[in-house]
Amino acid sequence: MKSFDTYLYEKAYAKSTINTYLICYDKFMSWCQSKDYNPYTIDYKTCLTYAKKIQRPIAGKRPSKKTTKLRIGALKVFFNYLIEENHRGDNPMENMNIRGAKRMLNHNLLEYEELEDLFYSFQTQNIELPNSPSVAIRDKVITGLMVYQGLSITSIKHLKIHHVNLERGNIYVPSTRKTNYRKLEIKSPQVLSLAQYIQTDRETLQNAIACHTEAFIPQNSDRFTIACQLFKKLRTINLNIKNAHQIRASVITHWLKLHNIREVQYMSGHRYISSTERFVQDDIENLQEMIDNLHPIN
Repeated sequence: MKSFDTYLYEKAYAKSTINTYLICYDKFMSWCQSKDYNPYTIDYKTCLTYAKKIQRPIAGKRPSKKTTKLRIGALKVFFNYLIEENHRGDNPMENMNIRGAKRMLNHNLLEYEELEDLFYSFQTQNIELPNSPSVAIRDKVITGLMVYQGLSITSIKHLKIHHVNLERGNIYVPSTRKTNYRKLEIKSPQVLSLAQYIQTDRETLQNAIACHTEAFIPQNSDRFTIACQLFKKLRTINLNIKNAHQIRASVITHWLKLHNIREVQYMSGHRYISSTERFVQDDIENLQEMIDNLHPIN
């Protein structure tokens, strides 16, 4: 059986995250030992007792919701590790959430028609110097990956050229330290721009910046600086565009109207079903916000 820290390294977690998770793991194991609980068989009700314990005040100061959420999240990962090592068949903390923890979603969700319009309205013809037609094609391709596959900037950055298979009509999205791998369908509106980019414009951009790696989106910096200019362009199409998180949240919320939650969990790359469930709640709250704005109660 591989150790928990080896599992975290293999899952490509950052060193700081690994250190934090191991501290949370050690505290949990100490508690289990003191109570004579077996982590291989511990159930949801007992885990809930631990969750309540770590929320109790220490020296008169109650731990923040963020800290509690982090400790619960670390244990969710630990139980997933036990599942992968065939020591458990379930994750007792999978659906455990801390109320009041800061939400990462916003309420500026876009309608699906607005999302598609970002792609269809993206200008790639009659590009005037010093702007580059190849840059325009690349940026339209990135927009398509956000709109049709719901990819984050991090996932796009990690794509390799062999991950995009036009013949089979799919894109393999590798796992990151926050998401699982998945294979997603290429949508018909994307095909022409993807084909042109792969056949011509990607090589043009590689030559321009002297970067001949396997990266699907070539760049000569560790930071994905491309995104800043891209979103300036997208705001000329729709002034309500904020960032990639907003687009991804809008896409996932749209998917939930068409597919069951487990399918959306896979498509989104979420490691936990609770991550997908938050988008269901966000959609409800977003609808209520729209109602309140249109029909305010005085």
